[in-house]
Amino acid sequence: MPFRLPERGPRTLKRSICLTSWISVSLFGQFSGVFREAYPGRVTFSHRPPAPQQPSHLRYAARAVLRAGLLLLASGASAYRVKHSMERTAHALGIRTTHAAVSFTEITLTCYGYGDVCTLTGEQRALGVNAARIDALITAIDALPDGSTPARVTSTLDDAIARARTYPAWLLALVSGLACACFCFLNRGGVVECSAVFFAASAGQAARGWLARRLVNHFGIWFLVGALAAVLYLATVGVAEAAWHIAVVHEAGVVSALLFLIPGFPLVTAMLDTIRADFSAGLTRGAYVTMLMLAAGMAVWVVTVLFDTDIAPHAAYVIPEPWLALARGAATFVASYGFAMLFTAEQGAALLAGAIGAIVNAARLSAQDAGFYNVAAVFLAALGAGVLAHLLTRRTRFSRVSLSVPAVVVMIPGVVFFRGLHAINAGQIAQAAGALTNVVLVICAVGAGVAAARMITDRHWLMEPPHELSPAFDE
Repeated sequence: MPFRLPERGPRTLKRSICLTSWISVSLFGQFSGVFREAYPGRVTFSHRPPAPQQPSHLRYAARAVLRAGLLLLASGASAYRVKHSMERTAHALGIRTTHAAVSFTEITLTCYGYGDVCTLTGEQRALGVNAARIDALITAIDALPDGSTPARVTSTLDDAIARARTYPAWLLALVSGLACACFCFLNRGGVVECSAVFFAASAGQAARGWLARRLVNHFGIWFLVGALAAVLYLATVGVAEAAWHIAVVHEAGVVSALLFLIPGFPLVTAMLDTIRADFSAGLTRGAYVTMLMLAAGMAVWVVTVLFDTDIAPHAAYVIPEPWLALARGAATFVASYGFAMLFTAEQGAALLAGAIGAIVNAARLSAQDAGFYNVAAVFLAALGAGVLAHLLTRRTRFSRVSLSVPAVVVMIPGVVFFRGLHAINAGQIAQAAGALTNVVLVICAVGAGVAAARMITDRHWLMEPPHELSPAFDE
């Protein structure tokens, strides 16, 4: 007998259809929920948009820490100072651990805290120096209390920037001319050379400031301004020779007219970074300094070749002791004071830097005249400048770098460097090799002396503790 389904009435069929629909809707809802959990980003069955993810507190705090580091880096601070200030800011914000990779223009920061981890990267392109801003930022950061909020840190940094004022362009041009004229005197320049250097360096600094405010490439600025200062110096000396019939022996002072282009501040900080094994900052900053000095040196060479200028040193003035030592001390004071103002240091810091430079540089020059090896004399003078800067820092609110760097900049043999480059282009290889070798040794002695002073006066420089490892994820 064949199998047959039982016949159903209309009411039974209606109940069966309703039951089947209810089971289908239930199963679809369950499977759709599982599907949404497994593939949340592909299928959305709800018309309500997802709630935006709120940034964590660590992210806000890390931004404040990164901003503090970028402001110091833009002011010309060393990598050690940038890292130390960032760690101090992070401690005030309650961040447990920070790791920072600092180069000349970039910072990569990783923060651990609040049960979270955050990595940020920042870049700055302000390749200048502002010693007053460094001092103001360091003072403000060191005064941050524990438990500070990101808003408070940001406000503190803004106040510190507002307090760090800059000098007018005309004043910087004037002090640049005075500093280079005194530098020319220290390099055995006479009245004619110093006067021409004052005029050329003042005009060159005014042109450099005008170009820098228009964000012209730094290497182009150094070449153009170097050529301008050299041409103005030779023109001034030429007019003096024609008007007063003076001897044509003053053209050698042209190299002193470009001494305001020697990047002394980043040069010293590059050596300090390298000695502390902060190679990502030290080597990149050193490359920047080298390119600037080469640009200025090529400008001198082009001008002297076009005008057929002899820049070999000639017989200089003769001043008996002790008047020579006093004159050197006074000239060094003005030169260090002027370079400190070019580094935008405050007046108090500039005066102290000038006093330190007058003491150590006059003693160095007297020792060299007595037959002492010049590289060793430079090392001892830089060491003394660093120790004196540390002693004055403990009694003032100025940083060591603001006091020590302007005092040792006058020891950098910029005149010998420019003459060495000129000798290379003139084919005098032996003379150029001797001059440039002496320049390298003296610059290394300056960096070693300042670093030795840091090691003597700062235990963090002498013995660096190992950095804390990254916390585990469950911490």
